[in-house]
Amino acid sequence: MTVKLNDRAFEHAKQLVGEERFVYDERDAWSEHRPSAADENRIIEKHGFDEYALWYLGVDDEAADDTKGHYKFPYGDFRDVHRCGLLAAESRAGQRKYFDIELAVAHLHGMLEAMHSTARAAR
Repeated sequence: MTVKLNDRAFEHAKQLVGEERFVYDERDAWSEHRPSAADENRIIEKHGFDEYALWYLGVDDEAADDTKGHYKFPYGDFRDVHRCGLLAAESRAGQRKYFDIELAVAHLHGMLEAMHSTARAAR
């Protein structure tokens, strides 16, 4: 299996964070916040794999583009970026030595932390 960075998803995630479309949740919340298989199926049925792909930072070039198995490292709930999703993706990418994905997620995590700190300071 060869998994590499999904550049479109990375750009999409940066845009969402820049628009403050993120949930600053707890590290261990991803199992509760990650989209269910039913949620994934609804997105695919309604918007197709092009939209679905925007929410996965990795792609497996050994799996067909029009399958869920092609997309790895989810980071949000099809509405917002989730901090817990980024942390889970960063950890898994590091464990599997997908350095391009790990670096991209670390960048997103840094952006999210900066945006969150700025928002807190403005209060």
